[in-house]
Amino acid sequence: MQDERAQPEAAEAAEPRPWTERVWRPAGTVLAVVLALLLTWHVINGEHGLSVWHQMRSEDRELQKDIKGLEQENGQLRLQIDRLQNDPEAIRHEARERLHYVGKDEVIYTLPASEVTQSK
Repeated sequence: MQDERAQPEAAEAAEPRPWTERVWRPAGTVLAVVLALLLTWHVINGEHGLSVWHQMRSEDRELQKDIKGLEQENGQLRLQIDRLQNDPEAIRHEARERLHYVGKDEVIYTLPASEVTQSK
């Protein structure tokens, strides 16, 4: 009886596999590898991939530096505004520097623009 059972198994093992099994298994493996490569490419170079993330991260650092610089400039301008609102001497200084105002007994002399002479 054991011989009868062994013979059908041996007969099945000796039969060649159908062409569908011979083709689909390697094709499925190739398809899985291609899909894995496409997914990897998309993760790195996709719309929200690693390269875009890295670029946005460096842009964020630059913008943070710009924000800090603008906050410092804003603080300096607030101090200047406060000085101009409360300090008469600061107002006089700005009037002299920007508007070229003079005091009661002062005279402004303007000199002609110097000419550049070239000696040969």
